[in-house]
Amino acid sequence: MSDLDLRELHDQDEFAGLYRLFDDIWRPEPGNPPVTVELMKVFSHTGGYVAGAFRDGELVGGSVGILAAGGTLHSHVTGALPGQGIGMPLKLHQREWALERGITRITWTFDPLVRRNARFNLVKLGARPEEYLEDFYGVMGDAINEGDRSDRLLAVWRLEETAAPYLVERATAGVAERDGLPVVGSVDGPVVLVATPRDIETLRRENPEAGRAWRTAVREVLGGLMGAGARVVAFTDRGEYVLNLSEGEQPG
Repeated sequence: MSDLDLRELHDQDEFAGLYRLFDDIWRPEPGNPPVTVELMKVFSHTGGYVAGAFRDGELVGGSVGILAAGGTLHSHVTGALPGQGIGMPLKLHQREWALERGITRITWTFDPLVRRNARFNLVKLGARPEEYLEDFYGVMGDAINEGDRSDRLLAVWRLEETAAPYLVERATAGVAERDGLPVVGSVDGPVVLVATPRDIETLRRENPEAGRAWRTAVREVLGGLMGAGARVVAFTDRGEYVLNLSEGEQPG
C-alpha cells in the first residue's frame, strides 16, 4: 500500500473532509452524523485519535477514537470507500499510534450480524468480543442500519498479545443457517457455534422479517451465552462464532 498516506488530522478543513466522507458512506439522517466536525476537533485537541487515509491526495478513509478508562483507546468510528483495501492499514496505523503512547488496548463496537466485519476483527486482527450490548445506540437513522435494532459486540484488541488459534473438534449448533434463515438449536456445550447471515445488509433491505429473525436468534444465543460468562474464542470459515462455555454457566 505504498501509494497510501496515513496520518493524523489536525486542520479544520481536514475534519470537514472526513465528515463529508463519513456522510457519503453512511448517508445518515440530518442531525445524526457518526461524528461531528466539532467533536473531531475536541478529540484531536485533547489527545485522541483522528486520522485519515489519502490516495493521490484524496481522502479515502478515516478513523476517530477517544481516550477511555483503563489506558484504552476506544475507536468510535472508522470508515473507508469500498474496494480500497484500507481497513487493515487504518487499524495498523491506529495500533502504532496507540503503542507509541503506551496504550496497549483498543476497543470498538461492531454489529454481530455483519460477517465480514466479524471475520476481519477476530481472524485478521485477533481481537475478541468481550461483551454483548443490546440496542447499544438506540434507533439509528442511516442507510446501513435503518430498520434494525443496534445490537453490538464490544471488540477488545490487546495489542501486546497474540490470539491463539482454536481448533474446533466437537461443537453443538446454537444457531445454524437453513435456507437463509436462522435455526436455534442446542446450547448444552461445552463448545457452541453461532452462525451469521451471509449478507445482513442486503437481507435487511430485501427481507426485513428474515433480518429481524437473525437479530433475535443471535441476541438470544450469542448474547445469552456471553452474558452467562461464555467466551468467544474464534470465528470459523463458515461464518460462525465459536463460544467456549467452560468458564461460564452451563445452561440447564
